[in-house]
Amino acid sequence: MMSFAREIIVPTSSDETTNISERHQRLKAIFPGAIGALDGTLVHAVVPTNQQNCYRGRGKGVCYQNVLGICDFDMIFTFVWAGWEGIAHDSRVLKEVASNPTSGFPFPPPDKYYLCDAAYTNTRGFLTPYRNTRYWLADFRRRRPISKEERFNHAHAQLRNVIERAYGVLKARFPILKQMAPYPFPVQRDVVIACFAVHNFIRKYNIQDELFMGFEEMNMVTHNVQGGGSESIEWGLEDTEYMTTLRNQIANQLFSTASN
Repeated sequence: MMSFAREIIVPTSSDETTNISERHQRLKAIFPGAIGALDGTLVHAVVPTNQQNCYRGRGKGVCYQNVLGICDFDMIFTFVWAGWEGIAHDSRVLKEVASNPTSGFPFPPPDKYYLCDAAYTNTRGFLTPYRNTRYWLADFRRRRPISKEERFNHAHAQLRNVIERAYGVLKARFPILKQMAPYPFPVQRDVVIACFAVHNFIRKYNIQDELFMGFEEMNMVTHNVQGGGSESIEWGLEDTEYMTTLRNQIANQLFSTASN
């Protein structure tokens, strides 16, 4: 299964998508450089008592491993890194994995980027929403976006939601991710990766699947429970300024279009 996972969890070779709706095509046009979405998710873990403090998830008393995933807009995962402690901040996991030469992390081309939530740093290759501004889809249920920052965040959240839906399909299909069996931890990590591999196989080979069909048009209403606040992770100043400028350009264009 690990060999199979290495073959089927790989970056997509083009921007073409086969299962994306017209609404998401319009959203994709707002972010022409976006090649996917990146986020972490928590998977239940069984660990020895003397290690549980590092794996306890966000004060709930349950142990988790933190899994970093990237998916394209077809809900196909293009990268997965499992096994991090549940208390590890999402931004820290990304920085460590991205800087690990053995991880095979797929950095986007210079003019491309992944959509990420505010737990991450807005820097070249990783486009995040404006902070201290409404972002989560539930926040827009009662009041429409008004400012350019809110309009940007709303569009960003709708397109980035693809990874929430992909995780939704994954966890609905594999209950073991919510209640892991007491295997040795390396085996638990491999079980997680195997689940991602089967997920991709079903999607890539266009197997008719009720779970995928059910989640395709759904917007998963989530809140920022994974990453907590924002950790101060050092990225290059030039790269963060580049992405800040790009984000402002997209926001200004959105606001201008809406005003006309």
